[in-house]
Amino acid sequence: MTYSLQHIATIIQAETKPTHDRMVQYLLTDSRKLLFPDTTLFFAISGPRRDGHAFIPELYDRGLRSFVVHTSFHEAATYPDAIFLLVADVLKSLQKLAAFHRSQFHIPVIGITGSNGKTIVKEWLYQLLQADQQIVRSPRSYNSQIGVPLSVWQLQSMHTLAIFEAGISEPGEMDALQQIIQPRIGIWTNLGTAHNEGFPNQRAKALEKARLFSESDILVFYRDGIAPYCYPDTHDKVLFKEGIRFFSWSRNESADLKIISEERTDHTTVIVALYQQDTISITIPFSDRISIDNAITCWATMLVLGYTPADIQPRMLILQPVDMR
Repeated sequence: MTYSLQHIATIIQAETKPTHDRMVQYLLTDSRKLLFPDTTLFFAISGPRRDGHAFIPELYDRGLRSFVVHTSFHEAATYPDAIFLLVADVLKSLQKLAAFHRSQFHIPVIGITGSNGKTIVKEWLYQLLQADQQIVRSPRSYNSQIGVPLSVWQLQSMHTLAIFEAGISEPGEMDALQQIIQPRIGIWTNLGTAHNEGFPNQRAKALEKARLFSESDILVFYRDGIAPYCYPDTHDKVLFKEGIRFFSWSRNESADLKIISEERTDHTTVIVALYQQDTISITIPFSDRISIDNAITCWATMLVLGYTPADIQPRMLILQPVDMR
């Protein structure tokens, strides 16, 4: 899917409009990853360690001619035939463009957050569902304020399902990611100690993570993994929109998917659970606790998506390890 620069200028409310137009297919924030200069738009994002504007000369020399820059940039005349869209906040402009792009699609979108397990759950869901769906997903661990918009930009008309991760490190970040991903189905893997330094306490971190699901239709969550800091379907129901469907799994508490037993060998685990008054099971080719938790989260998600226990079992048996490098 491509956008004209004039259309993009309108979407991000740039202070300048291009005097001539170009088509954009790719977004770039890292100068090292330029592949198609003719159809790429560079966002010169400034961070604590580097200023994206410093890479404009190099990118221009490599053929790039379309840039989003801060209003303080006054060197446009140095680059003949380049187009510069001036904005007050380059990162927010990237996010605004991605949110608009997301709004053009009406397919199931899964948003995943949690202190651990986001990437593995995303990749395993891809493995489990790819036979039935054309799936777009976050590359690797693209779950940051920059990574999420770049992930969502990959959405194309051929896709029938999207799976995106969202990670945060401080208060106020999740609202932006929610507006970009707009997940209809939410998955909350757990709540651990990662990024504790950015929050006054675990409860505050839990409330921030929950904001990803503020407009979701369904939330799948590991009850034991986020208690006692958040209770989505009871005490904290007010955090979510009216009518949301909750689907929990648990080893210790009442849940939609109640784990009864886990029988481990060296390389496999048989997991037995109670679901809708029936006893069901899966076998996975892993025996460590983290993999078991992530597999159960995928199991719960597939049940929510309408797969039968008989459909799920053979797929779980052939799950592959995820390369986290």
